[in-house]
Amino acid sequence: MENLIIIGSGPAGWTAGIYAGRAQLLPLLITGSAPGGQMALTSEIENYPGFPKGTSGQELNQLMQQQAERFDTRVQIDEVTAVELSTHPFKVTTYGDEYEAQALVIATGTSPRKLGVPGEAEFAGRGVSYCATCDGFFYQDRQVVVVGGGDSALEEALFLTKFASQVYVVHHRNRLRAEKVFQERAFRNEKIEFVWDSVVTEILGDGKVTGVRLQNVKTEEESTLETDGVFVYVGAIPNTGFLEGQLELDDRGYVVTDRQGHTSVPGVFAAGDVQERVLKQVATAVGSGAMAAMEAEKFIAELEDRAYPERTG
Repeated sequence: MENLIIIGSGPAGWTAGIYAGRAQLLPLLITGSAPGGQMALTSEIENYPGFPKGTSGQELNQLMQQQAERFDTRVQIDEVTAVELSTHPFKVTTYGDEYEAQALVIATGTSPRKLGVPGEAEFAGRGVSYCATCDGFFYQDRQVVVVGGGDSALEEALFLTKFASQVYVVHHRNRLRAEKVFQERAFRNEKIEFVWDSVVTEILGDGKVTGVRLQNVKTEEESTLETDGVFVYVGAIPNTGFLEGQLELDDRGYVVTDRQGHTSVPGVFAAGDVQERVLKQVATAVGSGAMAAMEAEKFIAELEDRAYPERTG
């Protein structure tokens, strides 16, 4: 029997582990298939407080894990495949084991949304990527396409200019959604060229990616752009498939919570991008992870009919 199981190892999960560990709950954290989540795949993070010179997502992930383990958070590298929340204690099933827990924190984050066009699945790993940090090195002196217009798209496009000879940013509108700081850097970078009002309708190739077919959303004119790689950043899908029928989810699949992270099931809390619909940032995930852990501590204290200590730091 576990006091608390934290499902997910992004910034929300690690922070929940830090706070629950300091509360002496001896939490068990199950990492999921991608330890560190989207944070670990980010090339540079420069808006998280305490790092005036910025840091890599991988480094920040390692530091958070070390801090959680310092407070006796136990880390299990595994993936949750099912939960049973209709009875208490809650049951959690992974590929490797089964557990019971008094309380849960769901911090499973999101996965990249796919384009859903011909050629995308066929050339995945052979020119189609969702992680510039992982694959950018393989495109030395080559042309690549980045699809999207938000923070992630521009941040990764800028990262790719370290390797690629040319980076085309394809966006379905004629203006960007990204923060001004990313826009200004991208507009100043001579390696980046924007393809406005356009969408990718097909990814072309012969064993590997050779180009993309584009359509102008205003004129419907079609064109072909030669490229060696396609990096996709068109949004995110919450990792909540294993929660369907167990918790209240909204129409986009996000876990519905109140401001304290309470879900529709008492004793189950959610934190980070899996419940954040507006501002998906490390800073917001950290705050919600802390809140969820403290609410879990309160829930467990009430179960054990003991006083809950107010915490101020």
